[in-house]
This record gives sequence, structure tokens and C-alpha cells, in this order.
Amino acid sequence: MTISQREQQEVNAANASGRPPVVFVHGLWMLAASWQPWRDLFEAEGYATLAPTWPDDPDTVEQARAHPEVFAGKKVAQVTNHMAEVIGALQQRPVIIGHSFGGVITEQLAGRGLATASVPIDPGPFRGVLPLPLSALRAAWPVIGNPLNYRRAVALTYPQFRFAFANAVGETEARELYEAFPVAGSGKPLFQAAVANFNPWTQITVDTLNPQRGPMLIIGGEKDNIAPRAIVAASYKRQLRNAAPTEMVQIPNRGHSLVFDRGWHEVADTVLAFLKGHE
Repeated sequence: MTISQREQQEVNAANASGRPPVVFVHGLWMLAASWQPWRDLFEAEGYATLAPTWPDDPDTVEQARAHPEVFAGKKVAQVTNHMAEVIGALQQRPVIIGHSFGGVITEQLAGRGLATASVPIDPGPFRGVLPLPLSALRAAWPVIGNPLNYRRAVALTYPQFRFAFANAVGETEARELYEAFPVAGSGKPLFQAAVANFNPWTQITVDTLNPQRGPMLIIGGEKDNIAPRAIVAASYKRQLRNAAPTEMVQIPNRGHSLVFDRGWHEVADTVLAFLKGHE
């Protein structure tokens, strides 16, 4: 068992509530706490929410920045299996919502039949998603540009964060976001993603054909540099092979920070409308 005490408390609360659960999955350079505004909104809409961490993540940004070494070495399968363990402790199958690498993990979990519905937001590529736009390569270069980063935890400088996450907001907001949210991230997932289409044993695979996948909405930000439209659209085309409803929405004038910048509510409302349309 790798479920933390906090996660178990959230599982117990969700089970006791009888409400439909929603599991939020964060990506690289973020913590579970980044989902708090979404959790407050979804709780008010009648859901029970959980935000599991990646294994061994600290609870706060302050703790994470004081001990960045704890992020090193995490692989995608380790995170996906941990999320599956938390979901397995729920009495109802949840809705799963994930951002960035959390979006890929959301697709993996949905492909295992663990979701009633799923929403990958700005998801990174998985095996079979072929486009590699220059902006995505540039956003990942602070990590994959140095092979030694495979086993390291890597923090983004402000200019790197500005390009990768906060390119579609103003300078003042970008600096506020940088002060509030990013922490170091494991290098391994980005290296895994970089070679997913060449490695027959890659951990970054998604079962897009499972008939138990459930409805899926894929959301992209129009100005996203990490997961530009070419990647999001290619993921969508792969998911269209599933018999369950599959939809795609591109949010205008939004970058990779769309789930935690000042415009997050627009994205959350889009997700809620999708879920209510597939109840």
C-alpha cells in the first residue's frame, strides 16, 4: 500500500459522502494543492473530490522547494499505478481530470476502465501520438537537453516557466504564478515521453479501445507551448477509435497554465458542462 494518510482520509470522506467522486491528477512541476479552487467548485456542485499526490510529494510548495531531491526518479508507471490504487479504494468509479502529464495519466487510467468519464487537459503525447512541434521540444529542453537529468529533479527558471506555462498571461500574473506554484519535477517522465514511439517497452502507452473507457473530453489551450494543438489533436484522433463519446475543445488564447491561472474557472465550467451532459 502506498496510499498516504491524507489520501486515505480523502477516500474515506468520499466513500462516506455517497457523492460521485472526482479525482484530480496534477502534472510535472505542480503539486496536488494546485487543484484546490477546482475542488472547492466541484464540491459545491455536488461531487466528492480527491487530489492524490505523486508518490512521496510534499504537501506544500515551501516543503517542496526546500527538498527538491524528493522528486527525482519518479517514472510514469509508478505514478499511474499509485493513482489506480487510490481509485481502487473508492466505492464508486470516479470522474478523472488531469492536466499535462496528469492528462496522459488520466488517459491511461481511463484506458484501464477506471473512470466513469475523463478529462485530459493539455495532455502530453503517448505512444502513437507522432507530432513533435518545436515549441514542445523547446519547453522540454531544460530537462531532456542534459542526459544527466534523467535521474535528477529539475526546477524551471522563471524564463523557462514563462515560455512553457505562462506565455498567454501578462507579465505580472506570470510572476505571481511562478512564485505560487512550480516546484522541481522528475526528469524521467520527459525522457520516457521523448522516446515513447521508439521504445517497444515504453510505459507511456494508452489503451484507446477499451469499451469500459467511458466518455472523454480532451481540452487544449490554443497558445499552449508544451502541448500545442498538433499533440492534442493527435491524441483526440487516437481516442476517437473508442466506441464511447469522445470530444475535443480548444480554449482560445490560453496557455499551459489554463488550469491554475486567473482564467481557470472558464476551463472548469467547460468540464462541468461536459460531465452534466453525460450523466
